[in-house]
Amino acid sequence: MQPAGNPDLVDSSLVRQAGRDVLSLALIDARNHSLHLLAQFERALQAGDFVVPQLAGINPPLWEIGHVGWFQERWIGRNLQRARGMRADPAAPRLPSVEAGADRWWDSGAVPHATRWSLDLPDVAGCRAYLLETLEGTLELLERAEATDDALYFYRLCLFHEDMHAEAMVMAAQTLGLALDRPLLQAFSPAPMAAREALRVPACRWQLGSPPDGPGFVFDNEAGVHAVDVPEFDIDAQPVSWAQFIEFVDDGGYDRPELWSEAGWRWLADISRSEGRRGPRHVDQIGVASGAVMQTRFGQPLRMLGHQPAMHMSWWEADAWCRWAGRRLPFEVEWEVAAHTAASRGFRWGDVWEWTGSNFRPYPGFVAGPYADYSQPWFGTHKVLRGGSFATRARMKSPKYRNFYEPQRDDVFCGFRSCAL
Repeated sequence: MQPAGNPDLVDSSLVRQAGRDVLSLALIDARNHSLHLLAQFERALQAGDFVVPQLAGINPPLWEIGHVGWFQERWIGRNLQRARGMRADPAAPRLPSVEAGADRWWDSGAVPHATRWSLDLPDVAGCRAYLLETLEGTLELLERAEATDDALYFYRLCLFHEDMHAEAMVMAAQTLGLALDRPLLQAFSPAPMAAREALRVPACRWQLGSPPDGPGFVFDNEAGVHAVDVPEFDIDAQPVSWAQFIEFVDDGGYDRPELWSEAGWRWLADISRSEGRRGPRHVDQIGVASGAVMQTRFGQPLRMLGHQPAMHMSWWEADAWCRWAGRRLPFEVEWEVAAHTAASRGFRWGDVWEWTGSNFRPYPGFVAGPYADYSQPWFGTHKVLRGGSFATRARMKSPKYRNFYEPQRDDVFCGFRSCAL
C-alpha cells in the first residue's frame, strides 16, 4: 500500500507503508518538531551555554539534536546502498559528511555517553544549520527514490529514529525541570481515564511478529512471524491510576520487602540512599490521608488527578504493586492480543508506555537490521514496554511496536496495567 500525499496520514501509523509524498511531509514534520523542541532548550539553557548535568538518562541537548541529523545523513545522504533497504551492508564505504566533524561528534556507536559532555560541538546555530542542510539533501534523494519498500526503508527508519529522539528530548526536559511553552505543556499531559472493569480475553493462537519483507516498514525486533498459544486471561482495561497506586502506598508498599523481588528491594534501597526518595520519580507528595499526588511536570508541581495514569514508575515498582494487588504484569503477547481484539470493549492505550512482564528477547529467526545497534545489544537486559505515551508521535504508536528499557528506568513516561493471576 502506497498512500498518496495526504497530510492526514503524516502523523498516522500508516506512515509505515507511506509512499514518497507522505514520507516527505512526515520528515519535514519531524524536523520541525525537533527544532521546536530545540527552541525550548535554547530559551531555558542558552544563557548557561547549554550546560546540563551529566546524567545517565539524558544527552547534552546539542549532542541529541546533532545526532538526529547525523543519523539521517549517515543512512541516507552518505549511504550508497540506501536503495537495498534491509539488505544494505552497514560496513560498505560511505560518502563524507557535509560537516567535517560529524562522525567525531555524533556517532553514538563510537562516542561513549560519558564523553558527550566534553565534545567541542557546534553552537546552536551550527547545529540548526546542519539539520536543515541534511534534511534538504534527504528530501532531494527521496524525490528520486523508487516506490518500493526496499528503496524507502531508510527514509522510514530515519523518520522513526527522529521521533524517538524527539520524545527523548521531552523526557530530558522533564528530568531537568525545564519549562515548556503552553501548547506543548498542554499536549504533554496524560488525559484522565474513565474507570472500566477488567476485560476477559478468550484463548487464541496468536501470530506474534511481522513478516520481515513487509509490506511496509518493520523494525528488526518485530520481524519473525511465529504462532503463540495464548490461554484465556483477564487484563485491566486501562493503566493503573494514581488512585489505585495510592492504596499501595497507604498499605506500606514501600516498606514491605515481601512485596518486592530481591533486585527490586535493592533498587529501592539505592534510590532512597542516593536520591533521598522512597516513591515514584518526580513525586513531591503522595498523601495517604488526602489521596493527593503532587508530581513535578516540567519544573512545575501539579496535583495529579486520581483517574490519571500513574506515571514515572520503574519496572520494580510496577512489579511490587502487582504483588501487593495479587495480580501480575501482562506478557507482551497478552498486551498485543488485547490491543488488537479488545479495543471495542474499552481497552485503552497510548497515554503512558506500559511495562510488561516480558524480557526483551529476539523473536525466532531474528536477523539484525543494518542499524545493528538498535536491538541486538539490549536483548536479555531490558524489559519490554508496549503502547506509547502522550509524548510519542501518533505514527510511532502501533500495537506491534516493542519499546525496551532497563527495569530501573523511571524517567520514561511509563506506567503499567495488570492481569489476574
